[in-house]
Amino acid sequence: MMPQHRKWVERLLCSLGALASGAALGLAFAPYGLWPVAFLGIAGLTVIVAKARSLVGGALYGYLFGLGFGALGLNWMSIIFIEAMFALIAATSFFYLAAGLLIKLSMRLSAWPLIAAGVWVGVEFVMCRWPFGGFGWMRLGYAMVDSPLAGGYPLIGVVGVGFLVALIGQVIAWICLDFQPMRLISAVACGLIVFILALGGIMIQPTPASGTMPVGWVQGGLAPGGGVYGLGVERTITKHEVAGTEALMQDVASNALEEPAFIVWPENGTDKDPYEDPETSALLRQAIAVAGRPILSGHITLGPGDDERQTVSIWWSADGVEQARYVKREIVPFGEFVPGREFMLKLVPKLAYVGRQSVPGDQIGLLDVQLDSGPLKIGVLMCYDVAFDQVVYDTAPGELLVVQSSNAMYQGTGQIEQQFAITRARAAELRREILVVTTSGVSGVIDARGNVTEKIVDSGEHHGVADLPLRTSNTPALWLAPFLDWALTILTALSLITCIVIAIDSRRKR
Repeated sequence: MMPQHRKWVERLLCSLGALASGAALGLAFAPYGLWPVAFLGIAGLTVIVAKARSLVGGALYGYLFGLGFGALGLNWMSIIFIEAMFALIAATSFFYLAAGLLIKLSMRLSAWPLIAAGVWVGVEFVMCRWPFGGFGWMRLGYAMVDSPLAGGYPLIGVVGVGFLVALIGQVIAWICLDFQPMRLISAVACGLIVFILALGGIMIQPTPASGTMPVGWVQGGLAPGGGVYGLGVERTITKHEVAGTEALMQDVASNALEEPAFIVWPENGTDKDPYEDPETSALLRQAIAVAGRPILSGHITLGPGDDERQTVSIWWSADGVEQARYVKREIVPFGEFVPGREFMLKLVPKLAYVGRQSVPGDQIGLLDVQLDSGPLKIGVLMCYDVAFDQVVYDTAPGELLVVQSSNAMYQGTGQIEQQFAITRARAAELRREILVVTTSGVSGVIDARGNVTEKIVDSGEHHGVADLPLRTSNTPALWLAPFLDWALTILTALSLITCIVIAIDSRRKR
């Protein structure tokens, strides 16, 4: 029997190892982008969980892993409130507690590396949906946009790439736990399958373009940045967007830039409702008059109920009339709305900074608009939308894809780069060019393979005109990824139920 002090030393080392493994996985994500360490982080957790003496031990190591992961991946929340950061990391770590427990449980079956990889898919499946609509921000698939696995995005989607990341990590752990030549051969075979999948995805081409369209964009910039008051004094952002639009049109008039068919402003292009605030309305109409063409702008509008608001993208025609709108479908819990508001405000008064409760939209982000050249269908995503598969896939019929975002609150943190990396993964998944326009960075253009062709990283005023191909999406990921998400989760659940049945049966036989 192991002496008591040696048990404590082993537990301490395993605990530190779990924290370090979580931190390693965090380094795989933007802004660090060290994607190879993702496999080591996942393998590290599995090796440590294997050493746990019980399911409870595996769960505790999983929770510590989550704390290490969150400390590197979610530390940007500290710019809002330090308490909010600790609460978010502590809450999300419970998902990795479940991962640790279920990986330990899966080891009762010989095919455990496959089942353990499925555990990661299952945990992310739940995380993207529950609680409060989910928080699918740090999924494994988002860390691989610069890796060889990126070729898998248009074939098996973010969920499929995430499964491959988890599988590689489990195979590494499988070899480390009991090194055998046959296991090494199996690992090589696994790597070959992954390579073939990635290669197959690389061969998927974007659908043919029916033409191109010059699209103007304005990053108003100069927001105070950082924290809950990152947008600054009311109408500050709007005034900067107007000034940026004037500067854009001056460059067009001097032939420094091509004439745009329309102009895109970011989410929160106005922080006041242009239908309710006369000054905001006047500023918006000033910009439209200067532009002489439609503007697609993000707004905060009042309603539909008392003490409620919505984040919307509105297409304003060249004569200042609203032609179409999209209401943001995915809203941030405790950022744009407060679940259980009455109770939570009494418990945490600081949550009053959220203000009116945001109400999500229920229509997909496709706007049918009219230009001088004819009708156009635009796919619109707003900020947090990009983290949710179906919301993204619903925009596939759009001839142009635009992401509008407001990241002024997170200036100087890794959150902005994380969102841009997620958008890059979406571009590769759909094989579509995406224009990203933000209040104060990161704005840019992403090509149909997820490569960055233009990127504005500073928070100042910037503008430009991007020639975007007109095409629609038709990748296998659009229908296969949702199937994989459900199928892998259900198969993993059935496998884990088998483990439980086997455990109960063996206890009865004792």
